[in-house]
Amino acid sequence: MPLLLVDENKCKKEGLCVSECPVAIIHQKDKDSFPALVPGGEQVCLRCGHCVAVCPHGALSHKHIPIDACPLIEKDLVITEAQAAQFLRSRRSVRFFKDTPVEKEILQRLIEIARYAPTGSNSQMVEWTVFTDKEKIRNLAGLTVDWMKHARENDPDAKTPPYFPLIIAAWDFDMDVVLRDAPSVVIASAPASAVSGMADVSLALSYLELAAQTMKIGTCWAGLIQMAINFWPPLQEAVGLPEGHIHHYAMMLGYAKPRYYRLPERKNPKIYWK
Repeated sequence: MPLLLVDENKCKKEGLCVSECPVAIIHQKDKDSFPALVPGGEQVCLRCGHCVAVCPHGALSHKHIPIDACPLIEKDLVITEAQAAQFLRSRRSVRFFKDTPVEKEILQRLIEIARYAPTGSNSQMVEWTVFTDKEKIRNLAGLTVDWMKHARENDPDAKTPPYFPLIIAAWDFDMDVVLRDAPSVVIASAPASAVSGMADVSLALSYLELAAQTMKIGTCWAGLIQMAINFWPPLQEAVGLPEGHIHHYAMMLGYAKPRYYRLPERKNPKIYWK
C-alpha cells in the first residue's frame, strides 16, 4: 500500500488535505486533479493524520493511520465552553487515597487515552513505567527520603527545600508524605533523542490526570520523587526507566478519599499584549 491512498469515488478535489499538511508533502496539480504525495514525501511525513482527519468525505487513508482506525467526531459528545471550564477547574491534586487497588484495566485505559497527547514533531516517544505493588511503592518513597537525608547530611550548605526536615520526620514516624501511600505510581518518560521530551512527558501526564477524573481516580504529581530520581542512583535503579530516558515525571494514582464541592479561585492571569 502506498503511504497515501485516495478514493477517487469519494474525493471532491477540494484540496483540504493539501492545505492542511504541516510539511507540505501533498500536492494537487490543478483543481481537476486528485491529491498526490510529492516525491520523497514519505521520508518527511509526520504521521500526524491531519490529512485523514480534515477530509469530510472520508476519501483519504494513510498507510500508518488507516481511516478505519480514525472514528468520526460525534457531535453529541462535544462539550460546551462552560462544561470544559468546570471540568478543567475541578481538577484537584489528591493526596489521600482509599486503600483500594486501581484495576490494571483502568490504568491501561488511562495510558491509552494519554497517548493522544501532542508530542514534538509527532515523535510519540513517551513510554510508561507503572508500579502497583505496595512494597515497591513504599520502597520508592523510602529511597527518596534517603536522598533527602544524604543531601542534608553531606552538603549542609546546600539550599535544600525548607520542608525536607518535615518530610524526613514524618517518614521516621511511619508517615509517607512522599507518595502518600498511593496504590499506583506511573512514570512517563522519553529518551534523550526526544527534542521536546519534557514537554511531551508533561502533556501526556496532563491528559492522563484529566481522563482519570472521569473514572473517579485521584492523581497528584510526585515532585519529590522527581527530584530524587535526578540525583540518587539507588532510586534510579529501583525505578528502572528504559535506557537513555532522561526526560521523566512521576504521578500518584488512586481512588480519592475526599470529595470536592467547590472550585477554588486562583490568581488573575498576568497578560502582556503585544
